Amino acid sequence: MGLANHRWVARLIGLLLLVTLAACGRQEVYGRLAESEANEIVAALQQANISASKKAVDDGEWSVAVDAGDFPNAIKVLKIHGLPREDFASLGEVFEKKGFVSSPVEEHARLIYGLSQELGRTVSEIDGVVQARVHLAIPEPDPLSDKLKPSSAAVFVKYRPGYDLRSEAGAIKSLVTNSVEGLSYDRVSVVMVPSQAEPDSQATVIAGFSSPLAAGILAVLGVGGLLFAFPIFRRRSQGSKSRDLTEPAE
Repeated sequence: MGLANHRWVARLIGLLLLVTLAACGRQEVYGRLAESEANEIVAALQQANISASKKAVDDGEWSVAVDAGDFPNAIKVLKIHGLPREDFASLGEVFEKKGFVSSPVEEHARLIYGLSQELGRTVSEIDGVVQARVHLAIPEPDPLSDKLKPSSAAVFVKYRPGYDLRSEAGAIKSLVTNSVEGLSYDRVSVVMVPSQAEPDSQATVIAGFSSPLAAGILAVLGVGGLLFAFPIFRRRSQGSKSRDLTEPAE
């Protein structure tokens, strides 16, 4: 194989590598995060063998990015971990004074919503909880009736594998009962479901090789090997034919 052919092959491999690198890049997973949220997301992704980095943006907010080929797996990992965590509204935010005075019905609805948000935030702080929802049904008092309609509550909890929180159902019911006036223990129901199985670390590592960069590098190496091997194979084939033609017939 001549020097000119070697140069031509080297240029072709370089061009293919440049095209591959240009096609690859970083893709934002989440933006407009607090730095603590970004750190938690980066830690979870790196623990799953996914290269992740955070970047500061305007107004003290942060974004997290991964390789484009790792984006689907990154979303799956973060969903399993319940990240980024839900931003619950506080009672102070719910009852922040804005505009005109609210009617009693609106105030009652806002109270229920605020209590649900506060309780959801508290339950989500339990180790292993991925997602928590608290639904309250607190009837508005009827001034024309002496009977009070009972309140009720339903709690939904999704937890990570490895954290069997079903034994905590009683504690959660007590927490909700003692947080809502007039709510009895037997009027609170708790539903717990496990999240998806944790992604296998080995499978995650192998999945990384399916990224555009890794695939492009393998393609370049394969093309380069074929280009180098083909002239050698051709010369050997031609040499074999020449020997066959020059050998005398028996």
